[in-house]
Amino acid sequence: MANMIMRFPGGLPKALTLSYDDGVEQDEKLIAIAEKYGLKGTFNINSGCFPPEGTTYAPGTIHRRMPLNQLKEVYAKSSWEIAAHAYTHASLVGLPANIAAEEVLRDRKELESLFDTVIRGFAYPYGAFDDQSVGVLKSCGICYARTVQSTRDFHLPKDWLRLQATCHHNDPELMNLAEKFVKARNWWDPMLFYLWGHSYEFEANDNWDVIERFAQAVSGKEDIWYAANIEIYDYCRAFSQLVFNTAMTLCVNPTARDLWFAYGEKEVHIPAGSTVSF
Repeated sequence: MANMIMRFPGGLPKALTLSYDDGVEQDEKLIAIAEKYGLKGTFNINSGCFPPEGTTYAPGTIHRRMPLNQLKEVYAKSSWEIAAHAYTHASLVGLPANIAAEEVLRDRKELESLFDTVIRGFAYPYGAFDDQSVGVLKSCGICYARTVQSTRDFHLPKDWLRLQATCHHNDPELMNLAEKFVKARNWWDPMLFYLWGHSYEFEANDNWDVIERFAQAVSGKEDIWYAANIEIYDYCRAFSQLVFNTAMTLCVNPTARDLWFAYGEKEVHIPAGSTVSF
């Protein structure tokens, strides 16, 4: 029997996404770079940490959270996803479960009201998580949560609530990984490059050229899907709902999303709500 391999929208073998935390002023420059090169990702926000409108920072302050109105104006320039990061940026580890749930749910509720969207993504503050944290997120309707652990590979997450990134943007292997990802042609598995960080780090380290060089290296590729975190999750979730006959000649797509896969030498497209012979 032939191998079956999930493909991303349009039959693409690769996906790339970014994830940046805290809602800081430097996100505006990050958005400009991302838009220039056609990259996309997710901002993880603590809705209980917005400074008052009109806040000014002392010279030399690097971590500059944006007041709400400024943040909304900046983010309106992008099509990035908004996700939760705990209401007060508190580590969920060590908190009683009901307090941890309040951190998550209050953040969800505030962000959903502010951005008129449904918040389903999360990034663990400080990267801290445990089994209780994961259970809290499940009960709060969170479907994926990013850790700060790096794989330095391109595998899809096995556990979306313990999601590991490919690497942080300060990883010394960043450009080697980017080159490997772009050049890869052995598409036996769908490939995901997941980059994370904080945009204020570029200012702190005076290395905006890092993200510019990365974006330039990975942009404009015909075999890469550039997407927000939630878009990749939703696609993978939909793909898992495909139904096949026992002879592997017929596929039913019960979802509202077009899906693609390779089966042996065949590239198969299954439109939403359809049944396809292949």
